[in-house]
Amino acid sequence: MLGSRAVADPHAIPTPERLCALVRRMADRPVVVLADLVVDRFVSGTPKRISREAPVLILRYDSERITPGGGANAVANIAALGGRPLTLGAVGDDASGHALLDDLRSRGVATDGILVHPGYRTPTKTRILGGAKGTIKQQIVRYDVEDRLTLDDADRERLRAALAGWLERSPRPGVAVLSDYGYGTVDTAAAADVRRALARTAGGVILLDSRFRLGELEGVDGATPNEEEAEALYGGELAPSGGDPERTLAALHRAASELRERLGMRFLLITRGSQGMVLALPGRSAHVPVHGSAQVADVTGAGDTVIGTFALAVAAGANPLEAALLADYAGGVVVMKTGTATLSPAELEDAVRSDPIPLEELRWVAS
Repeated sequence: MLGSRAVADPHAIPTPERLCALVRRMADRPVVVLADLVVDRFVSGTPKRISREAPVLILRYDSERITPGGGANAVANIAALGGRPLTLGAVGDDASGHALLDDLRSRGVATDGILVHPGYRTPTKTRILGGAKGTIKQQIVRYDVEDRLTLDDADRERLRAALAGWLERSPRPGVAVLSDYGYGTVDTAAAADVRRALARTAGGVILLDSRFRLGELEGVDGATPNEEEAEALYGGELAPSGGDPERTLAALHRAASELRERLGMRFLLITRGSQGMVLALPGRSAHVPVHGSAQVADVTGAGDTVIGTFALAVAAGANPLEAALLADYAGGVVVMKTGTATLSPAELEDAVRSDPIPLEELRWVAS
């Protein structure tokens, strides 16, 4: 049972001490991550002048860096929190792909389950940032390199072999993440392979983060869509904007519970940016207030932090509420950093101890 190692009552609001104990238990917990792997590239410059050729800003190049993006960011977050991500995915035989592999290895992430696919261009999101020296650079424009990969039988066999090898030489993971960005790695066949592998683990849990196929990938226990993704599947607003806040919140809880039932999942965690999160469970739901300031530095990759933290917390014995609270704290930390970011166990514990608002204001609503 999910959270069977946690508090007896899965609806009890945990103490900060309980949450910090779970953070410490995250160390070396294995989590399978089947993911569309993306490179986030940041190119920074200092404004120079307006071009005489066109009404555009000219930047003097300062620097550039790459970080794991998309599903690779979920992997990086699991690793940063002390977990052991077992990564299944693909990159192209190109500069971006090899740079991503090098970056993941530098973080201690095993990459033998990542295919290097000739002819495939590694999905790369390049953000051009500008700003004066000594200031936070602002994103001016972004361009994406996007290919869709179709896995063949040989690819699937290599991914199955990599997963089987991990299972032979390490404790069986109890949690898997499917991180679907629409680039082809997370298809129904590959997801089924992961489900079969976890079926041999008592209490195995599969989590889904999908921008496009939240209602198509079956056999998952829970998902972490943002509000826009949830509304696209729901078929309209989860709750009307404006009006009485209490009625709005009640409508939101009803919609979240209806969507969870429609998807046939054990839990659904809907992220709402500065409005916090809604966790829907059978018979009840909870509003989780946002951690930290509503004035954020950068929301890039925050959803990957949420599912990575949630998954690792479950692997450490958290129930859905505890995992959602830790994911909320983690998201609140990374959005105060620029670019695609991760956080350390110490930062997560500090967030739990320094800001009790999500715990103090959390309330269950019957559905």
